[in-house]
Parts: sequence; C-alpha cells; structure tokens
Amino acid sequence: MFNPDEIREEKYISLETYKKDNQAVRTPVWFIIKDNTIIIVTREHTEKIKRLRNNQKVKLAVCSIKGKVSGPWMSGTAEILNKDKTSDAVKLRGKKYGFLAKIASAFSGTKGDFVAISVKVD
Repeated sequence: MFNPDEIREEKYISLETYKKDNQAVRTPVWFIIKDNTIIIVTREHTEKIKRLRNNQKVKLAVCSIKGKVSGPWMSGTAEILNKDKTSDAVKLRGKKYGFLAKIASAFSGTKGDFVAISVKVD
C-alpha cells in the first residue's frame, strides 16, 4: 500500500507515461504530496501532457535529477486538474522547491500555462 510519507521529502520522481504505441517515456519531475495524492506541475504544451491525454496510466519511482531510479515502481492513474487546483499546486510547489521553482517557471514559460496532474497510486 502506498505511504506518501515515504517519498514526501524526496526531490524527484520518475514519471513514466506512454506513447500511442505503448512505448514508455520516463521523465524526472518535481512533485508535491497533498491529501495523500502525488501532484506534478508542468506546462500545457509538454509531451507528457500530450501522452496523458491519450493514456492516463502511469508509473512512478523515486529518482535522481538525471532520472536514475532509486526506489520501487508504483502504478497509478493520472488526472489533469482544473485551473483552481493547478493554481494551488503551483503555490505548494513553490513552498517545497523555493527559488528553484521561480527559476524553472521563468524558463518554461514558452510551453504554455501551468497544468497540474494528480496521480492516484493503485
């Protein structure tokens, strides 16, 4: 059973999403935990959002900034959140990652508005 406290303080998780041909794509991402749910903030014009619109099944594992997995894989289902929940997630991400989140936001602005993804672990 998923225990969010086991990964709450980690910096990165590897998000595995799937192309239309079911080929897996792994991306190291920042995350937050809210109400025992993993939430990832990204931008609307990223490939992971495109893949999630086609297939909401994902896998997650704790990893390094370069994507080297250091924990067990967990299967889950992703949901793209509405604007209000996304705004809340962006604030929570800012609290967890501080100044680095502001820098990342400045450099990713060309990829559209923020989008938050919640992942319910199976």
